[in-house]
Amino acid sequence: PCDGAAVRSHDGAIPTMEEIICPPPAEGVLFVPAVVFGRDAPFELEIGCGKGGFLLRRAQARPDVNLLGIEWANKYFKFAADRMARWGIAHARVMRTDAGHFVRRHLPAECLAALHIYHPDPWPKKRHHRRRIFQPEFVAAAVRALAPGARWAVQNDHAQYFEWVQ
Repeated sequence: PCDGAAVRSHDGAIPTMEEIICPPPAEGVLFVPAVVFGRDAPFELEIGCGKGGFLLRRAQARPDVNLLGIEWANKYFKFAADRMARWGIAHARVMRTDAGHFVRRHLPAECLAALHIYHPDPWPKKRHHRRRIFQPEFVAAAVRALAPGARWAVQNDHAQYFEWVQ
């Protein structure tokens, strides 16, 4: 539960929204969590963080973990970043980028302690299926990025897309 206590960074500062927003890496550059967060800790990624509800709860429950939420919708991305800053969550970042591209091109091997994907857009029309996050190249890259013993949590309420994911 949210009790109003701010989670401060290792140096005691409460982060600003600008510090929470993490720009996507340039082409050819790997995302190095220890550098981005300024500490070496287990790294978890949420794809499609929306307004940051799960990210906030996870950050409050796990101050020992570095968390990155990716959101494409600009309005929600800004809301999530503002939410993290208002709550003083220093070990979470929010990035606006194409999550599939980020996972395929920027994540180092075995860097993720957990990957969270909750209710990805099902793109139900057949002509749009190529837009779904779960594609063979994405799955292979995500598996490569998961550290041994890592957890991949997926939740979906669209029956046809659930079959696709399986």
